[in-house]
This record gives sequence, C-alpha cells and structure tokens, in this order.
Amino acid sequence: MAEKTRVALVFGGRSSEHSISCVTAGGVLGAIDRERFEVVPVGITRDGAFVLERDDPAAYALDGRELPEVRDDGSRVLWPESTTTRELRVQRPDGALESLGDVDVAFPILHGPYGEDGTIQGLFELIGLPYAGNGVLASALGMDKHFTKTVLQAAGVEVAPWITVTRADLVDDAFLRRRVAGLGYPAFVKPARAGSSVGVSKVDDPSGLDAALRIAFEEDSRVLIERGVRGRELEIGLLGSRTGGAPRTSAVGEIVVTGRAFYDFEAKYLGAPGIDLVCPAPLGDGERMELERIAVRTFEALGGAGLARVDVFFTDEGFVVNEVNTLPGFTPISMYPRCWQEAGVSYPELITELITLAG
Repeated sequence: MAEKTRVALVFGGRSSEHSISCVTAGGVLGAIDRERFEVVPVGITRDGAFVLERDDPAAYALDGRELPEVRDDGSRVLWPESTTTRELRVQRPDGALESLGDVDVAFPILHGPYGEDGTIQGLFELIGLPYAGNGVLASALGMDKHFTKTVLQAAGVEVAPWITVTRADLVDDAFLRRRVAGLGYPAFVKPARAGSSVGVSKVDDPSGLDAALRIAFEEDSRVLIERGVRGRELEIGLLGSRTGGAPRTSAVGEIVVTGRAFYDFEAKYLGAPGIDLVCPAPLGDGERMELERIAVRTFEALGGAGLARVDVFFTDEGFVVNEVNTLPGFTPISMYPRCWQEAGVSYPELITELITLAG
C-alpha cells in the first residue's frame, strides 16, 4: 500500500468566523479519504494559540444550540524550525515535547482575517511547507474588498460602485452623506476585511447609515459603502488546474431571497428562513459561458490558485462582480461544494483535489 499523505488541517483562528471554520473542519474530517490521507488536526484558539485538536468530526458539528470552537487545552503545536524539516511537534501542558512526525502539506480552512488574508500562508511560505489554496498575494487581495474591486476594475471587470471610509471620514458627516447620496440608496455597508456577511448591513435610506457604520467598524478599521445592485445573485466555483492552464469552473448556483433583506450570516449558517439556494441556476448557454469567462478573468486578475468562489449580480446590463472568496464556505452543505457536486465532483473528491493541487 502506498504511504499516506500527512495533512495538517488548520482551523479555528482569531477572526469572528472562528466557529464557521470549526464547522468546516468537521466536514473535512468526516469526508477526507482516509485511504490516502492521514490528518493532524491543528486548531487555533481565538487568542491565536496553536493546539493539537481531536480527529473527531462530531466535535465540530453545528447543532443550532452552541457554536463549536477551539478551546485552549494547554498543548502547543510547534511548526518546523526551518525549511530543512517538516516535523511537527507538540508541547504538552506539562512541558513534555512529543514529535507528531513529518507532514507533507498544510490544509488551512480558516475564514476571515489571520487566516484567509495571506497571514497563515506567509507562515507556510517561510517554513517551506506546501499548502492548499491561494498564495499570500491572492489571499490578501481577495480578503480586502477595496483592493479586490480596485484590481478587478483595472482588469476591466465590472464591479459595483463604492466608496471606502475610515473613522476619520466620520468627522465631516455632511460630506460623507453627500458621497453616499451620490452612490444612491439602497446601499450596503460592509467591513473591508470580513466574510460570511459578518458586520454587513443593508441601508435603505440615510436614517440607517450611522447604525450600519457602527456595526461595520466593530469588525474593521476600513469600511466599504456600495451601491445596491438589482439583479439575480449568482455564485460560481473555481478550481485550479493541475497543468497550469485556466482554472476549472463549477455549475452555477443562485441565491433566491424570498423573505430577508439579504443573504446574511443567520441564513448562511444557522438555517434562518427566507433564502432558497438553487443549483444549477437557470441560465442560457451564452449567459453561462459569459459568466465562466468573467469568473476566470477575476481569478486570474487576483493571481488565484487552488480555489475561489466568485459572487456576481446578473442585471439587465450584464454581470457585475460582487465579491471574491479565496476560501469560500466549505462545509458539506455550502454553495461551493454544492456547485462542484452538481458538476460531478463529490465533496471527498474536492478535498482530495485541493490537497493534490497544494504547492
């Protein structure tokens, strides 16, 4: 029997999306091909400590009562000391050191800052450990909505009009309100560097602006205010090529909002009503091909590798890119795996492919 590939599965983290990362870990632990892979689960606490976690999918289930999290048990996982070794070690609470053996690849499934933004990828680059997913630059660009839009606009990809503000901009309230009025209402107020719709508010008129900004600034020091775009909400997954060619594209999914203001955190992860997820989305062949072209152009403009999900609005004038997720929701029921399943790639096969693409 061929020797198994040893995978350091890294999850949890310091961001507000900590629990969603843990749910993703449970999905991956339950689906990964155990005939091919041996997993070393490395959790990151909310304070940033690397701890040795249990290889137990049930420990990270989303049961609706309590969100899972990485708890500090006093252990500390120690990464390789240099590029000359791939040995992981763990320091037990009593101070004893224990080797966990060599690992072949890291599989980070961290959402939000300190994981999806290029920081953990930088660590892996420093120690020479191959890892799944996007590199430092693409991760950083994809995490920051302002720079995502800036790069895509320069690449000729249509994005929703926006302004970016800091707390300093709040001093001149009248000027800020004129700028927002120039965008028009409704508008969406978002932290520049957060995901899973955390801190996002829909503002229908000027009276809701202050509260929306307050919520967004709790998540980030920079906030985007975007013009609301009317159109169908579509999502398409991308998967890197083994041969270095163009990325592959999944089936297209559609988010149909029936009873909520928008596709928020509660609807995404807590089963709140008012949202229908449709895959495959009803599109004509020409429409689907054009969306695939735009998604590939978006992926390549950011220097993507491994995986991404591109979210767009389909308006009367065409496609408008909303966001790019360089580590999209990856639970078994998330849209990214669901779109790939519709394209003929199962959840376990998708995990295998991402690890195989690691570099």
